[in-house]
Amino acid sequence: PDTGEILIGGRPVNAMSPAERNVAMVFQNLALFPHMSALENVRFPLVERRVAEAEIKRRVTDVAAKLHIGHILHKPPGQLSGGERQRVAIARALVRDPNAYLMDDPISALDARLREETRVELKRIQRELGKTLIYVTHDQEEAMSVADRIAILEDGKIRQIGTPAEIYDRPASTYVARLLGSPMMNILRSARGEGGVEAAEGTIRIDDKTAPADAVEIGLRPEDIKVRPWADGGPGRPARVFEVEPLGGYTVVTLAAGQARLKALLRGQPDIRPDAMVAISCEPARVHYFEQSGGALAR
Repeated sequence: PDTGEILIGGRPVNAMSPAERNVAMVFQNLALFPHMSALENVRFPLVERRVAEAEIKRRVTDVAAKLHIGHILHKPPGQLSGGERQRVAIARALVRDPNAYLMDDPISALDARLREETRVELKRIQRELGKTLIYVTHDQEEAMSVADRIAILEDGKIRQIGTPAEIYDRPASTYVARLLGSPMMNILRSARGEGGVEAAEGTIRIDDKTAPADAVEIGLRPEDIKVRPWADGGPGRPARVFEVEPLGGYTVVTLAAGQARLKALLRGQPDIRPDAMVAISCEPARVHYFEQSGGALAR
């Protein structure tokens, strides 16, 4: 964008220098000073602002404990792992008292356990400080767990803004729908049939007389697809089990319905095996409808 205003705390900052804006930044490339130790890197913004030594020590000790970096503060960046450097860069931003925090994929280099711990700490710290944190991530789980509000970008444009629940439950387009959720939403070509909507060459039928007439695709969340043995009878259309992925408390089942493949997310570890015939169904109220351009349609 080359027009408009950026306001922080109600003040326009377009004409201000970076120093005047008082914004703390965690860069994707981290931008640590290689000739300084990790401790000196974390202290640097406070030293530059002539903060009292006792206060510097208090803030550094506090943030080092939160990010588990106390044991590496004596090392230069060149002797740290990628994840350690990332935590030092986050610590350098958190010791300040800025008007806002900007973080560009700040925990992508951490292992799974540290990533989970760090995102919980970041959310707690942000809540305690009451400061705006703009956080860029390509990890949908991270976005859902950290954010109060999410902005979805596509080709440099904001496609939807809302709470995680709003965007998950009412995605504005197929692009947005596929971004949030694991496994991602099943998107299938559809057409109006007798009494409702058909997809996957008629092997999926949704008894929904309120479906928008101009819908050309339907979206089904994996957790909304009900799966039962075909031999049990009852409602549902036939599908073949293509693959089964047990994940502890949940099981992902890939289904072949006509020429389409779709995923269902089931609780526990049901007795379902590859090549078995099953019946699949979905409550009409849980179906999403999309137009030719990919935009969501209201019922």
